[in-house]
Amino acid sequence: MKTTNNNKTWITAVVTAFAASLCCITPVLSMIAGIGGIASTFSWLEPVRPFLIGITALVLGFAWYQKLKPRAEMACVCEDEEKPSFFQTKTFLGLVTAFAILMLSFPYYSHIFYPKTSEKVIVVSSENIVEADFEIAGMTCKGCEEHVKHAVTQLPGFVSAEANHKTGKAVVKFDKTQTNLDRVIAAINATGYKVVKSEIKNN
Repeated sequence: MKTTNNNKTWITAVVTAFAASLCCITPVLSMIAGIGGIASTFSWLEPVRPFLIGITALVLGFAWYQKLKPRAEMACVCEDEEKPSFFQTKTFLGLVTAFAILMLSFPYYSHIFYPKTSEKVIVVSSENIVEADFEIAGMTCKGCEEHVKHAVTQLPGFVSAEANHKTGKAVVKFDKTQTNLDRVIAAINATGYKVVKSEIKNN
């Protein structure tokens, strides 16, 4: 019975930690797999992320308490002779804790999995550069920003892009002789995030 309870504890911790960062893991996986449209599938989890983090912390705290608390005296020494399985050791609980921390902090380093987006000097004339503002729904972390930026870098005539998940806005510069606003919107929407408003600042 005790082994079953231990298993349930670490499984719960792993599942909640993974779920807490699923909204940011999905964009990276979708980019790697080349399936851009699923990037924002789990963005609805973002509002409940603090609760999932709290549950993970409570479960792990309870697990460590159970593991470190003094053991009660046993009537028969033979009961204590059985060697616990690896899944009941402090080493395994430490690995579970480390994995949970990596998952919970994933939104803060997820952007490193994306190719660096840099400005491209490919425009024949600066008069052809267009700067457009976008309001985008569904971005929840830096990984989301990088996913949007990565999508527009694939367009012909791309010059530069900036995105901010906190404001839900992006700014894209492109050569209007090679692409247009509709194509930029289509590229962003193809990621799973949705452009709710767009405006060309200069033309």
